[in-house]
Amino acid sequence: MYHFAIDGNEANVTQRVGSNVYAFELLVALEELTRGKEEYHWTVLLSSSCLADLPAERKGWRYKVVKPRPFWTQLGLPMYLFLHQKTYDVFFTPGHYAPRVSAVPYISSVMDLGFLRFPKQFRKKDLLQLKEWTRYSVKHADRVLTISQFTKDSVVKEYRLKPENVFVAYPSLPEIPEKTAKVPATWIKNELGITQPYILYVGTLQPRKNLVRLIHAFEQFSEHYKKKEQPQLVIAGKIGWLANDTLKAVERSRFRERIHLLGYVTDAQKVALYRKSCCAVLIGLYEGFGIPPLEAMAAGTLPIVANTSSLPEVVGDAGFQVSPTDTEELATTFGKIFGLKAKERAALLKKGRLQLNKFSWKDSAQIILDQLIQVATNHGKTCP
Repeated sequence: MYHFAIDGNEANVTQRVGSNVYAFELLVALEELTRGKEEYHWTVLLSSSCLADLPAERKGWRYKVVKPRPFWTQLGLPMYLFLHQKTYDVFFTPGHYAPRVSAVPYISSVMDLGFLRFPKQFRKKDLLQLKEWTRYSVKHADRVLTISQFTKDSVVKEYRLKPENVFVAYPSLPEIPEKTAKVPATWIKNELGITQPYILYVGTLQPRKNLVRLIHAFEQFSEHYKKKEQPQLVIAGKIGWLANDTLKAVERSRFRERIHLLGYVTDAQKVALYRKSCCAVLIGLYEGFGIPPLEAMAAGTLPIVANTSSLPEVVGDAGFQVSPTDTEELATTFGKIFGLKAKERAALLKKGRLQLNKFSWKDSAQIILDQLIQVATNHGKTCP
């Protein structure tokens, strides 16, 4: 029998974004994958009480609150693993931070290395912590999980790791609960006042998302668009760090009345926005992965992404790829999409549906389980 421990803190939060969603969906997928299989036992380690929407406890799946909560990865977790080192075969953390000292072999995770590429976008305290703890975690891990081939290659190069010790487990789309409130069919028109075809951006407003260039490209496109419609730009997402330049670009735009800043939107509202959009844009300067293009393809719209970092992996040939620094190319691409014939658009949307098949929480859970078993085997574990 294998007994694995998981750091569940990334998943155990009420408002999940980014790495929180990834950790939560992996917990759900791992529990489902091994349900009814007596050879697998899991203990999810937490620093606070378990939230109700995490997978229910059962035989072979339980939760353990480890104290003290302050300095958890430096003190509470290492002490717990030391005292229970004979209990667990492998420890897995879906976050950047592994225990400072671990008596149990472990797999750590890296979502991206954006903190090295764009250090000025992080607070000094956070930057120092990310640099030091990520380096320590990956250097002492038996395996390192990444969320794209691009991130894997970056991690191998930056930390001089053996490629065979770093693996990829792609994210997929989060499940939207059935109880989620439905959005009225007239919401976009009546509530938001958007009656014209629009280009959509979904995500946090922050510098590396490259929104100033998106706004400039939209302006160039709007100036040269000769049809009766007046294309709109819809930006949906909360305001993040250092968003002033983006907000100024919106307010100073000569097409200000066509730009809609919606702020945070619910999952159901987001799906409604995707479905009615002409295209969805993610031209971030650096992306460890890109969930918005997946959401776009799933909802039936066309993604435009930067031709850098992980984004070409995400869309394949199902979307449009542009240089993230070339506003003219992006503006031209808007024109191409608005000029597509119905048959051409349908063919691209079909490619998008096929591309989605490459990303599955079940497949990623199986990859992680295989890696956990391999690490356990390398440390002398045998299981009939």
